Amino acid sequence: MPKIHRIQQILENSLFAWLGLALILAIAGNSIEIPSWLQVVGRSHPLLLHFPIVLLIFGVVFFWLPDKNSEVKEIGSFSLLIGSNFAGITVIAGLLLAKEDYEGSELNWHQWMGIAAYGISMLLYFYRNSKAQLLKPLSLVLVLSVVVTGHLGANLTHGSDFLLAPIKSNETPKVQLADARVFEDLVQPILESKCQSCHKEGKIKGELRLDQLEGIRKGGKSGPFVLAGNTEESLLTQRIHLPKEEKKHMPPKNKEQLTEEEIEILTAWVNSGADFEKKVRELPAESDLFMLASQKFTNEKTYDFEEADPDDIAELNNFFRKVNPLYPESPALEVSYFGISAFDPNSLEDLKKVKEQVVKINLNKMPLEGIDLSFLKTFSNLEELQLNFSDLTDDQLAELSQLENLESLAISGNPISDSSIPSILKFKNLRKLFAWQTGLSEAGKQELKEKITDVEIDFGFNAANVNYELNAPKLVYDEILFQDSTLLEIKHPIKTVEIRYTLDGTKPDSINSPLYTEPVWVKNTSKINARVFAKDWIGSAEESILLFKSGIHPSEVTLLKEPNKQYKAQEGRTLNDQIKGKNNHTTGEWLGYQDNPFDVEVKFDPNKRPSRVVLSLLYSESAYIFPPQQAEVWVKEGTSWRSVINEVPEQSTEAKNARFEALAYDLPASDFSSIRIRLTPIAKLPSWHPGAGSKGWVFVDEVLLED
Repeated sequence: MPKIHRIQQILENSLFAWLGLALILAIAGNSIEIPSWLQVVGRSHPLLLHFPIVLLIFGVVFFWLPDKNSEVKEIGSFSLLIGSNFAGITVIAGLLLAKEDYEGSELNWHQWMGIAAYGISMLLYFYRNSKAQLLKPLSLVLVLSVVVTGHLGANLTHGSDFLLAPIKSNETPKVQLADARVFEDLVQPILESKCQSCHKEGKIKGELRLDQLEGIRKGGKSGPFVLAGNTEESLLTQRIHLPKEEKKHMPPKNKEQLTEEEIEILTAWVNSGADFEKKVRELPAESDLFMLASQKFTNEKTYDFEEADPDDIAELNNFFRKVNPLYPESPALEVSYFGISAFDPNSLEDLKKVKEQVVKINLNKMPLEGIDLSFLKTFSNLEELQLNFSDLTDDQLAELSQLENLESLAISGNPISDSSIPSILKFKNLRKLFAWQTGLSEAGKQELKEKITDVEIDFGFNAANVNYELNAPKLVYDEILFQDSTLLEIKHPIKTVEIRYTLDGTKPDSINSPLYTEPVWVKNTSKINARVFAKDWIGSAEESILLFKSGIHPSEVTLLKEPNKQYKAQEGRTLNDQIKGKNNHTTGEWLGYQDNPFDVEVKFDPNKRPSRVVLSLLYSESAYIFPPQQAEVWVKEGTSWRSVINEVPEQSTEAKNARFEALAYDLPASDFSSIRIRLTPIAKLPSWHPGAGSKGWVFVDEVLLED
């Protein structure tokens, strides 16, 4: 018993030592230099905190047990004493841990609530034998403070919605493309889900805070988080493109990684200017960011009105009028008229049967002169009205100005004069106005531009003395990896342009390059480049695609050097699985080499000897993935190997977006049974690269044999 009593005294005295040390750290901790060995104690905070929680609550229970005998009281006292000591140690460890990239009001509340819980546990222990009426209420306050402290700590570690996340709805509200904002709806959700757990109030690693715009604009101690248009100097794009095993790669490898789509969005956002206010619809339609957004956000606006009677819709459809849902399963309807000679003005009245559901009407080129259009005022949900080249007059336009929900109005090719300007100004929700070749004067056009600045107005194109660049063409194909051949189509919205193309990776010109007149059969691995040209226009930028022919299927593929353990995919099977990797090295479809060269032996059916070998590669300079420093190919003739290729591929001179590339080599006509290929990664990155002097990477996903 004396020994137990002695231990009890030591533990009781320790309580005051822990309290004093905790108050010193809480009040004056910023002026104290913490040695590294104490940082280890601080990092044990998550481990220690479970002990006091259990022991303190266990001790509190004894305050509520009736008829306590001396032995029961002793158990409760020791539980409270030991729990209080653990609470003190845990508080001190937490205060030490807080010196490592933690700050903010939530941290302060967590700290002082922890100290308060510790102080209340001390009071309960030392006054446990008194008859005070406040002991039981105080024990409940202790339990409450422990719960609140734990909740605040969980918020710091896991996020503010960690506790209630399982019962919250996982459904993400649909955002329309027309309403979506670039940062708020496209970029910020990625930062919230993948970055803010380490960079928010209470936990600001690297002095970088991402839960507020001010922190994002400010950046961290390593540099600016984003620099508009500069992916090389922006901390965001630097870190997300580093190989996963690099120490500075973000998110850390033990955290959930960014998807390929998320990496593309963040990179395109920085490239486009890292704007925090712009709407998606304000982006150029051909930009990478707009294309990514158009895949993510819906153009399918939701409507809360009831569907029209199917019999009514069926009755309205005939050879000169089509009434269809705006998109499958939508209650909204669009109406289109065809054929001037078949147009019956009285048929417009028929649309009243579905006036609640009609949101779009196309009356382009229909003869509307003198027709009363006032009935359209009852179409309360009409959003788009196309009246181009329909002989529309100023008076008729005035009748339409009461359409409160109209967002898009097309009146090109009509004798509309400046008298219609007051009518146009009355459209409350107008977003787009198309008014080519009207009777509006230049002064009238300028007046509209000045008075409805929030409306996108298109008065047509005036090419006088101005040369504009054409949009790039669109390349349409079935598969990026084809067996024998694939059909390639090249399209452009302007039908009168000339389309020129090449199949060897060279830049097309307007004179010597083949003229595209019909779809092209691609029969070998080819890099297709296409441009469009037209008189008085600047030729478009190149549009490129690399199409791969799978060709002869190897009978055996043997890796002679092991890939990096982080990027080993399906090892040798990866190189002939006929699955083209995505343009992101972290998707698990690529073999990555840095310390070893890529070295492989490929065998094939002796009756199907290949004439060319093609290596499918990934280049992404910002992720340290470069062309190989050296490419070597041998063929096995009999029992000996003969070198047939030994070259230095052209190296990168700037950082570009991740992309597919290929190295293709012709093979000799001799009788050989195997091919050996070796690609040596670049030993030192060039001086222009942020990682100058570091080792580069080689990434391969297919070895293709063409006959």
